[in-house]
Amino acid sequence: MMIVIKINNLVKFYGKFKALDGVDMEVAEGKILGFIGPNGAGKTTTIRILLGLLRKNGGTANIFGKDAWTYAADLHRSMAYVPDVVNLWPTLTGGEVIDLLGKLRGSINHQRRAEMLKRFELDPTKKCGTYSRGNRQKVALVSALSSEAELFIFDEPTTGLDPLMEAVFKECILELKRVGKTVLLSSHTLSVVEKLCDQVSIIKKGKIVESGSLDELRHLTRTSISVETDEPIIGLEEIKGVHDLSMDETSARFQVESDNLHGVLDHLAQFGFKSLVSRPPTLEELFMHHYGEMLEQGCKGQKGGD
Repeated sequence: MMIVIKINNLVKFYGKFKALDGVDMEVAEGKILGFIGPNGAGKTTTIRILLGLLRKNGGTANIFGKDAWTYAADLHRSMAYVPDVVNLWPTLTGGEVIDLLGKLRGSINHQRRAEMLKRFELDPTKKCGTYSRGNRQKVALVSALSSEAELFIFDEPTTGLDPLMEAVFKECILELKRVGKTVLLSSHTLSVVEKLCDQVSIIKKGKIVESGSLDELRHLTRTSISVETDEPIIGLEEIKGVHDLSMDETSARFQVESDNLHGVLDHLAQFGFKSLVSRPPTLEELFMHHYGEMLEQGCKGQKGGD
């Protein structure tokens, strides 16, 4: 399988500040990678280097086997990009902008253009200066999704969209996957990433701290258990790896670390199961595994400043 995006030991400085500190990433053809992290973690910087808009200070950033900076003009013919903040020419109509962007890229599928306009409920005859933020975002999405690109890069693409249009976006991304397109999706909306992506890379302070499929990453946090038994449960609070335990005689709710899950279930089995519900960790919980400490420190700082 061809590797569409390949980044090795990528480094970027802004003055003395190291924005990227040895980032590694691979996205295979036909796959969707979710790229997540808070503001300032390095997501947009990485994307701008891939687009050939920023020059790296170290490492490699290749698309389709070519250096993203050296071959930027050629690579853009095979790429479509939607940023988080879309600025358009205010005196042009939405339709004129979509057509212009298509010509700059080299191709546009007019049948798909008409379909996307309908699905995103965008009036292409209005001037861009009259559009809301959500409608400006729709112009960029329609333009990208009407293209014949092989690689799609989305940086917070659902900013300003209502839940209905966000659902349309999800459908479109899954359609891209079905026809073998490759997608790099950066988003704060973890439910979007969890639903769409084959793999996830979590970036923190310019470094990739975890990367893999959701199933591969779920070892990082706890599984939630809700159980009801035939006989009273005893000794559960003494088992290693059990957290946030709430129980009465024959029922319990708790979280358990993945390494201790089998031991906990073996212990519960002796009391006889009436019901057992196990819920694996969500992407949000995986994210908080890495950023919870940072948020706690931020809250303490705010409290101290009051």
